[in-house]
Amino acid sequence: MATSDRIRKLVTDNEIVVFMKGDPAAPKCGFSAGVVKVLDAVGRPYIGVDVLEDPFLREGIKEYSDWPTLPQVYVNGEFIGGCDIVRDMYASGELQALFAGESA
Repeated sequence: MATSDRIRKLVTDNEIVVFMKGDPAAPKCGFSAGVVKVLDAVGRPYIGVDVLEDPFLREGIKEYSDWPTLPQVYVNGEFIGGCDIVRDMYASGELQALFAGESA
């Protein structure tokens, strides 16, 4: 399966996906750890994808989103942003509003 097809399947088959360095239990950079902290606070299940395990995925996700940095967060198939954007959305309530009216 092509890398872009793998990415598309991950982001469409799961409500929240974070492409990160490391995994949610052991982030390998401060920005990935920051996203994990926010997503844990939101309290919704999410999938963490360790891009360090696959160089094609690490570069492919940057092309897929047209965004140069990691981590990258997707909600309901849409690219939301990286660490700073996700933190800001959480602080303003915008991130939680994406799930308003839904049960976990």
